Amino acid sequence: MSVVNISCYKFVTLTDREALKADLTARCLALGLKGTILLAPEGINVFLAGSREAIDAIVSHLRADPRFADLAPKESLSAEPPFKRLRVRLKQEIITMKMPLIQPEAGRAPSVTAATLKQWLDRGCDDAGRAVVMLDTRNDYEVEAGTFDNAVDYAIGIFSEFPPQLAAHRDDFAGKTVVSFCTGGIRCEKAAIHMKAIGIEHVHQLEGGILKYFEEVGGAHYHGDCFVFDEREAVSADLQPATGRLHR
Repeated sequence: MSVVNISCYKFVTLTDREALKADLTARCLALGLKGTILLAPEGINVFLAGSREAIDAIVSHLRADPRFADLAPKESLSAEPPFKRLRVRLKQEIITMKMPLIQPEAGRAPSVTAATLKQWLDRGCDDAGRAVVMLDTRNDYEVEAGTFDNAVDYAIGIFSEFPPQLAAHRDDFAGKTVVSFCTGGIRCEKAAIHMKAIGIEHVHQLEGGILKYFEEVGGAHYHGDCFVFDEREAVSADLQPATGRLHR
């Protein structure tokens, strides 16, 4: 497999999105990269595929901008590019929640690493002895591909349905530690900030999402595959394209 696939995001205020769009479009085309880059006032979201050299070049270019210096792409490999073309798009949010008071750049909710989460799940409680609840923040068709064992899932169709569902079930988390998770970290970061804002006390986001968990600890306490938004449709715990096709 010779194609490197990366995904990464950063919540940071962007006031020069038109210039960024022009620059990143030109550089990605010159490098032969395919995929999608979303630019919003709240930040950047990147899904790209290409050769090892091209991926390293675009990551270096992005990190040269102080706003993106700490980008930490998650990687997987495939035999073919899972995207047909390159798209660099301007959007109002890099992930649509329709909660304008949430500004992740102003402060993140606490995060938990994959290794620490596995330890918690192994023993059934966090370091303080509280029961751990895994909260899936993804859409219903993504959850169908796979999720953590015994995860709470609200069967939402779009992410903007998450806040009202959470409000209706807030009391379910009293005295427990809630770990929000998603594919790559972006939705569970927004979700965790919202949970803190509405008074849920013990909240963590899974750092780097399911893909980083797979990368660091494999598929422990997870069943099925992870849905991804490209032509692979899903990857298994070893980050290889999942066998079989999803139907939705």
